[in-house]
Amino acid sequence: MKLFSSLVSSLILSLALAGAAGAAEVVNINTADAATIDRVLVNVGPAKAQAIVEYRKAHGAFRSVDQLALVKGIGLKTVEKNRDRITVGNLRPAAAQLVPRAAQPSPAAKPALLAPVARR
Repeated sequence: MKLFSSLVSSLILSLALAGAAGAAEVVNINTADAATIDRVLVNVGPAKAQAIVEYRKAHGAFRSVDQLALVKGIGLKTVEKNRDRITVGNLRPAAAQLVPRAAQPSPAAKPALLAPVARR
């Protein structure tokens, strides 16, 4: 009886650990292929996963998880169910483009007005 109890306890512990490991899987929707997105996200099959990849190719990287709802076939409910499984990676904001101030000529650099020439 002790052997049976020990075996059942081990089985339950193994299933609990396997479930926790599966729930911890996260997918970067900016780099993953359709097969990975399909495997990791809940209620996202092959067609929706491919739509995510196509949207990313057409519009660029996702900047937030919420932006995933812009993909046709993906609603806010799907985003909420998968929020803990999705990352957009380490996106750095676009480098600030420094625009130099327009060079303003100094007063000394302005050409002097020519004095009128007297005609004879």
